Amino acid sequence: MTSPATTAHGGVMDPELRAAIGRIARVPQLLVACDYDGTLAPIVEDPSKAVPLPESVAAVRALASLPQTSVAVVSGRALRDLATLSRLPSEVHLVGSHGSEFDIGFVERLTPELIAVRTRLRSELREIAAAHPGVRLERKPASVAVHTRGVDPQIAAAAVEAVRSGPATWDDVTVTQGKEVIELSVVATHKGTAVDQLRTQLAASAVLFIGDDVTDENAFGNLHGPDVGIKIGSGDTRADYRVAEPIEAARALGLLLETRRHWLFGERAVPIERHSMLANGRTVALVTPEAKITWLCHPKPDSAAIFADLVGGSPAGHFTVGPERGGIPLGQRYRNGTMTVETRWSGLTVTDWLDLPARETTPDGETVVTGDSTLVRVLSGTGRARVEFAPRPEFGQVQVQLQPLDDGLLVLGSNEPVALYSPGVQWEVTNDAGFESARAVADLSAAGGQVVLELRFGTHSLEHHRLPIHERQDATERPWKDWVASLRLPATGRDLVARSALTLRGLCHQPSGSILAAATTSLPEELGGVRNWDYRYCWLRDAAMTARALVDLGSTEEAEGLLRWIDGVVERTGGHPERLHPLYTVDGYELGAEAVIDTLPGYAGSRPVRVGNLANHQLQLDVFGPIADLIAAVADARGSVRDDEWRVLENMVEAVRRRWHEPDHGIWEARLTPRHHIFSKVMCWMTVDRALHVVRQHGGEDRPEWVELRDRIGSNVLEHGWHPEAEAYSVAYGYDEMDASSLWIGLSGLLPGDDPRFLSTVLKIEAELRSGPVVYRYHWDDGLPGREGGFHICTSWLIEAYLRTGRRTDAEELFAQMIDTAGPTGLLPEQYDPLAERGLGNHPQAYSHLGLIRCALLLDNMLKQ
Repeated sequence: MTSPATTAHGGVMDPELRAAIGRIARVPQLLVACDYDGTLAPIVEDPSKAVPLPESVAAVRALASLPQTSVAVVSGRALRDLATLSRLPSEVHLVGSHGSEFDIGFVERLTPELIAVRTRLRSELREIAAAHPGVRLERKPASVAVHTRGVDPQIAAAAVEAVRSGPATWDDVTVTQGKEVIELSVVATHKGTAVDQLRTQLAASAVLFIGDDVTDENAFGNLHGPDVGIKIGSGDTRADYRVAEPIEAARALGLLLETRRHWLFGERAVPIERHSMLANGRTVALVTPEAKITWLCHPKPDSAAIFADLVGGSPAGHFTVGPERGGIPLGQRYRNGTMTVETRWSGLTVTDWLDLPARETTPDGETVVTGDSTLVRVLSGTGRARVEFAPRPEFGQVQVQLQPLDDGLLVLGSNEPVALYSPGVQWEVTNDAGFESARAVADLSAAGGQVVLELRFGTHSLEHHRLPIHERQDATERPWKDWVASLRLPATGRDLVARSALTLRGLCHQPSGSILAAATTSLPEELGGVRNWDYRYCWLRDAAMTARALVDLGSTEEAEGLLRWIDGVVERTGGHPERLHPLYTVDGYELGAEAVIDTLPGYAGSRPVRVGNLANHQLQLDVFGPIADLIAAVADARGSVRDDEWRVLENMVEAVRRRWHEPDHGIWEARLTPRHHIFSKVMCWMTVDRALHVVRQHGGEDRPEWVELRDRIGSNVLEHGWHPEAEAYSVAYGYDEMDASSLWIGLSGLLPGDDPRFLSTVLKIEAELRSGPVVYRYHWDDGLPGREGGFHICTSWLIEAYLRTGRRTDAEELFAQMIDTAGPTGLLPEQYDPLAERGLGNHPQAYSHLGLIRCALLLDNMLKQ
């Protein structure tokens, strides 16, 4: 044996052991196994008095109660004695006699031949014990242990020699030597094979084993991969780590418990809706009400995250600023008309924004982007601020080193250069579980009242910027202010509409023209549930509806960019627009396979954390309708149609012509077989209807074949979509379950607002799907476990339906309830739980904000009439 184990000194846990515990605490299925005597319980003269330490018992009990965590005690004691002494709960697996006795049955059933050997063995050992006063025998089901603790050393040595030269030499007898004990078994097993069997039975991803005895070395020797072995006490060992005594092992178990609990359930989760979004048209970031950057993907919003605290806790990366004394902020707000966020404490204000990339003008007058995104954090005031910088590229999968220099830090080890420009800040770099973090305290008074932190991507430059920080802030904020000032904002909910518009613009990826469905991945639709999806992509439907809301406010720039992007996506179908996927990357290409990052605990422990989205492979025939509707709105706003828009429009109609009669997966991406969804059929109708509007208003011609197609689709859905028993248009042909998306039978204009069938559908959806301030998508079984919150977009649809059916007061009341669910800076996630009164789903969600804008405009128009 060798003795490589790292050791704690002076009662302080060894940093390498702490790091190893931090790593193993985050495996999907963990097995914690330990010895009893000398590990859970201190060694005592009378083995019958070996009581476990209260600290160890508390840690073992708590670990055993965690999901995805198994605990076992593997002892040389007989199983019966182990159970009596330990008094551990049934959740803790007990293994006795060095692995020959399991609480779930013997490893092997003894054959008659082995029973005969055991009988002879017991008889021979009784004679040896009788000849050596003080030697004690412990009979077990498959073995006999010879104890010499407390016996005169000469007598003990003579007894052991008698055992070794006698029965220990017999065939079918396995010898295990421990501290002042030698055990002879008729079953060839040891603690190593016992741990291996537990690992297999419990499907453990990794094992942490703690022991103190020579017999524990068999277990240490069988550990591999991510496993961790901890030896208690001195002596040679195959364990990688060592502590001095059982109480230190209890502390190690306590650290494991705390770390794993955080990994499983998430650290204290800031309510989703309380996060604010930073944006610069190239990527996005989220900041908590305490000025902690918990989410930032680079270089694009659908790239890997460098800060993923939002779904992985502190180990997944964050950038935190706050007063040295701590305390809750006085408040947080957006600077008016911008995407700049201010967080205020007494004596400290943190101003955050994503800077615009550097641009240069070429000799021919073309503006070219020459730089990358920069996160700017300005600390101002008179107090002392504590800063922690913990970058974790690739969702925390890549370890980086931080190199302090005169004016900041270099981030080394990632795929591309990153630098934190921080003149005047003295950093202390620490290592935690192999990951480096930098901490500092900034004295604002000593720094003249201001400290600037710039996280620069794509460079290792720590040079001073040529422009003063206030000029850079103004240069960043001015385009946002000018844009929002150009909008036609309604009087109804004016400030919230402005914030929603800025949020939607922030979700636009300006280099490509695509628009994100949301800024994040895997924020749960149910806390602790599995309905956690990646929404950092461009859904054709969501993006078109987003751009349409901005057109309604007077901005066509985003719609024009999106339609150029869609034209490129359609072109890549090779003349088959009906093969369009529901969603694409921000650059307009197909997504890779959906993957799970199983080392991340998820928001509030909601796993799995997903990258990619399987909906990419679904057939959703509704996507064409919102695109045609957007083209009609842009054409009306501009008074003309561009060539690329004509191409897109004709391709949308052609796609509908080829496939409208087919079943599909529908708008909600249920994991069910395709059905004839009402919403999809209505959107197919709307595609042709809006196309006819465009050609009649802006093309000077009619298309009789389109008229015939539109009317055929309309007649089909009106006839087959109505469910007589439900007395409403339901989710799909032949199904009586209700779905909020069926409100579009009237919202699209297919049925007028006073049609009895539409009125009946609105009442049915209100009765079955509205709950206080929210409307649920549906309550039918979608093939996934768990539940979800109410959808803000569905709430907005019911508000519009109320207005179309003459229920203005109900519409105003529900709109007021909807906007009351927004976070303190005016942002909305995808969903809302009316019972827990908190937001759910990815954040901020384009659907939610476009719905708010649409409702505010409709209510405002009603007031003007």
